Parts: sequence; structure tokens; C-alpha cells
Amino acid sequence: MLAVAVLGPGAAAERTLMLATTTSVDATGLLDVLADEFKKDTGITLKWIAVGTGAALKQARDGNADAVIAHAKKLEDEFLRDGFGVNRRVIARNYFMIVGPADDPAGVSGAASAAEALGRIKSSRAPFVSRGDKSGTHIRELDLWALAGGRPEAAYLETGQGMAETLRVAAERRGYTLTDTATYHGLPGLSGLKPVFEGAPELENIYAVIAVDPARIPTARYTEAMTFIAFLTSPRGQKLIGEFKGKSGRPLFEPLAARPGVDLVK
Repeated sequence: MLAVAVLGPGAAAERTLMLATTTSVDATGLLDVLADEFKKDTGITLKWIAVGTGAALKQARDGNADAVIAHAKKLEDEFLRDGFGVNRRVIARNYFMIVGPADDPAGVSGAASAAEALGRIKSSRAPFVSRGDKSGTHIRELDLWALAGGRPEAAYLETGQGMAETLRVAAERRGYTLTDTATYHGLPGLSGLKPVFEGAPELENIYAVIAVDPARIPTARYTEAMTFIAFLTSPRGQKLIGEFKGKSGRPLFEPLAARPGVDLVK
């Protein structure tokens, strides 16, 4: 005998959206704020997996996410070209910076460019701590090392961990590392590290959201993903991003969606 479940009024299945995201928007607490407001506005529950950008895009390729927040244009372009993603939209930016010991033994603070800064670290044989996890930060770090003539063979440590843990290791080792400004300023207890090189154009860090293409991943919740993208790029979503300060007491992300010319889709 066939059993049929009868749902009463208000018992409709909960609408959810699974997001694979870079760690910085999670570690700072921004996603908690966005999830609460998104739920209020749409009734959709946002769930997420916070990993490096490379791993986040792999989660989406494997059918484990409906949308992605990433910050590595090279990897995002590949994801789009391979047919896994659609409707990429820029949502925010901050900057990368190099942090290191307060006494700056490599003299990084006097460098004219990020490549020169890394070159000074390499020449001084000071420790450099890398995420080594194919995240957006790791990809940018490798690009900068290439401009500096290649990464050092000695005194180079890969943690294989997220930004927060990598910063803690750098502080323990009195080493240098590349970090996004949001995670650094939002993480307490890093008194041994200070920014030693920042503000250069090549350190711009752009965040984008991408919907998973249901033509490639039939289980992807495309309607919910596009609802989330519309929320993030709306004046309300952009205001939430721009005003978010977390525990740092300072804005951590600059909203970008409303600015013409910032969406870098080719």
C-alpha cells in the first residue's frame, strides 16, 4: 500500500541555498550577518562550506554547492569556461598586504612594490609562511613570487591551512605572510605581526559570487542562487557589506556591485 504524506498549512519544505565560500567572508562574521538578513528578506536559509577558493570551486564542480563566493579571477574564469558557473557578479573588495615581525628584519616596509617586498624577504632568508592551499590568497602569493623571481627554497613554510591559522603560525615563527586585510584586522591576538607592505595596486582583492549552472549540475538550486546574487548586489546587500565591521571596529569590505566597470568577466 502506498503511503502518502500530507503536509498541512505552513509545512512546505524549507528553501535552502548551499554556498561554497572563501574563508575570509566567514571568518570575519560577514556571512552570519548576510545569512540572517537574507533569511528575513526571502525565507531562504543560507548554509555554507568555508574553504579556500580552489576548494570552494571544487565543491561546486562536485555538485556540493549552489553558488560560490571566490576571490581568484584566474580560477573563476576557468570555472566559467568549463561550464560549471554562470552569472558571475563582483560584490566587494579589500586588499592583500604583507605582514611580518614588528621590527621588520627584512626591511620590507621600504619596498616600492610587492615583488620587491618579497624579494627582500627572500634575500634576507627571513621565514615566509604560505597558506599552500590553492586558495585565492595562495594563488595571488604565487603570482607575486613569480614577479619576484621565484619563491625561496629555504625558510618557506606551507601550512595547508586557512588564513587565520596561517597568521598564527607566522606570528609564532616571527615570519612574514600575505593576508587579506579583513582577516588580519578581524583576528585578535596577533600582537607579534604588523602590516609592513600594503596599499599597492597589485594587492587589490576582488570578491565575486557565481551561480552554479544547472545545465551542468542538475541538482543545483539555480533560483535560490540567483535570489542570493540579487540580494548581494542590491543596495540593501551592498549596504550590509559596506557597513560590516565585525570585531575589528573598522569596515572590512568595500562594496563594489554598484560601480560600473568593476565586473571583470571577459
